[in-house]
Amino acid sequence: MKKLITTLTNIWKIEDLRNRIITTLLLLLIYRIGCHVVLPGVNPDALGAKNSEGNSILDLINMFAGGSFSRSAIFALGVMPYISASIVVQLLGIAVPAFQKMQKEGESGRKKMNQITRYLTLAITLVQAVAYVKTQVPAEAKTLAEPMFTILSAIVLTAGTLFVMWLGEKITDKGIGNGISLIIMAGIIAQLPAGIVAEWGSRMSPSGGGPIPLLLEFVALFFVVIFAILVVQGIRKVPVQYAKKIVGNKQVGGVRQYIPLKVNAAGVMPIIFAQAIMFLPMALSQFFPNLQSEFLTSLSNYTSVAYNVTFALLIIAFTFFYTAIMVNPQQMSEDMKKNGGFIPGIKPGYDTNIFIDNVISRITFPGAIFIAIIAIMPALASKLGVNNQFAHFYGGTSLLILVGVVLDTLQQIESHLLMRHYDGLMKTGRVKGRSTATVEGMDQSAI
Repeated sequence: MKKLITTLTNIWKIEDLRNRIITTLLLLLIYRIGCHVVLPGVNPDALGAKNSEGNSILDLINMFAGGSFSRSAIFALGVMPYISASIVVQLLGIAVPAFQKMQKEGESGRKKMNQITRYLTLAITLVQAVAYVKTQVPAEAKTLAEPMFTILSAIVLTAGTLFVMWLGEKITDKGIGNGISLIIMAGIIAQLPAGIVAEWGSRMSPSGGGPIPLLLEFVALFFVVIFAILVVQGIRKVPVQYAKKIVGNKQVGGVRQYIPLKVNAAGVMPIIFAQAIMFLPMALSQFFPNLQSEFLTSLSNYTSVAYNVTFALLIIAFTFFYTAIMVNPQQMSEDMKKNGGFIPGIKPGYDTNIFIDNVISRITFPGAIFIAIIAIMPALASKLGVNNQFAHFYGGTSLLILVGVVLDTLQQIESHLLMRHYDGLMKTGRVKGRSTATVEGMDQSAI
């Protein structure tokens, strides 16, 4: 306890760090207030009957939107259109030569790609806003006539998403941590109290089982979080030896370093891609009722065996695909060769390329299995009797985002402390965060 008080005191003493934390909290507060402001022309009381029906997949979307999706709030779409646009731009940077050229232009290229991402976000948001108004706002809740209601709501929802995107960028620039990731994390955490209350009420009911099952659920959740941290932090160190050089009167090189290859290099992107595909059966059943079948219906239920087996296989496939995109063994071997580095016992060049590729393949397979297990944990928890609201915190994208964002934010706070010669957040060792984000698929510190 004394160590914690001392650390908090040291954080408060650093003016820059203190201002950044306060700025971050204030901007997140603005976001949370906006999540409770209902769209103009919507009667909030008429939404209750529709939202009480519940839909497992829509509940998941609502979690990432901080609850604003079910409230028909001005931030109902959240940052999801921005994330979609970022993923598209990143994939274009791999497949399209013009985007590859921009990536290599340094800061100017990054600004161009950010601008393209913003324009694409605007286009995606407009489409999703119209679809949201048509499918998620019941007719009895609308107090304005059509088409004025749809036009007005689409404009407000688009402005809301752009404002949330601006808040995220301001948190990144003026606050602590990655803004977009923190906004997603704030939305997820905001749903935790309601999930705990719902589970408490469920267990305390005459047929709920009492406090013992509830206690066991919290113990299980603790170990699931520990398991997720191990997956997120797991690395394989590949030793690299650099040749000795004489520069002037000094000898440089001759030191051994390591290439940290992550067990989960793809982050949460495989789950995001897989979930995007798993949303298709539900969309098809809504727009084409004639296509409904038993198999298609089972794929729309996140607790069904067909859904979870398909989901797990897609995650494993996308983990290998995204890791192959993000990690380039050939580029690593070329960079090592240019700088006079080599892996002991491996010839520089082609042999090094093959060696690194084999290591990545070996560690990616168990990493993909672990990610698939974490992804289907909410369905398993739900099958074991855990309330749906609380079951979502047992795994999936939400848990990986929470773990990754918290670790990276703590790492940034610790960097500020160590830079000013204060003790870090831990008595022994240092907080290790990820070097790149996973949540959004963007090349930036965070999610």
